[in-house]
Amino acid sequence: MMCPAAGQRVGIPTATWSLEGLSEFGSLEELILDNNLLGDDLVLPGLPRLHTLTLNKNQITDLECLLDHLAEVTPALEYLSLLGNVACPNELVSLEKDEEDYKRYRCFVLHKLPNLKFLDARKVTKQEREEALVRGAFMKVVKPKASGDSVAASPKSRYTPLPSASRELTSHRGVLGKCRYVYYGKNSEGNRFIRDDQL
Repeated sequence: MMCPAAGQRVGIPTATWSLEGLSEFGSLEELILDNNLLGDDLVLPGLPRLHTLTLNKNQITDLECLLDHLAEVTPALEYLSLLGNVACPNELVSLEKDEEDYKRYRCFVLHKLPNLKFLDARKVTKQEREEALVRGAFMKVVKPKASGDSVAASPKSRYTPLPSASRELTSHRGVLGKCRYVYYGKNSEGNRFIRDDQL
């Protein structure tokens, strides 16, 4: 791992940085790898004393693969942050994600890494830990893969939940009239909306 001298700027693109040298730091306890273009091919050496790891704003998409790897190489991990990655679904990264997606994500992470005390920016609660024990294995979000043989849907085969109209839209019949409603209830707020001339 290359480290510039204090106050020196390095003109090397971030993607060329390597994590190979981490194997020399077996007693490392905290590691911040934010904004380093790290992807699903991330491989960390065995770091048995590492308790804090932040991987914010990288390009990690395969959550299960990452968690399995971290469980193997960082057994003492207590703080993990994955904000800003596709693997961490939240409304800030994608408009398609919501709070429920994030809750499922937290439950799945805690199932895979039960020793975590903090996940992203929030402390792990007792309730989250209990839910992870019961349902964590089922919280993995799986999306169907697009198959190459599927043909784009044509307008004729487009599914609609509504039945087709039996009449033309211009040949409808409607009823227009005036109805007189009288409310005979007693001790109800409905009475205050009826004028005396309607009783």
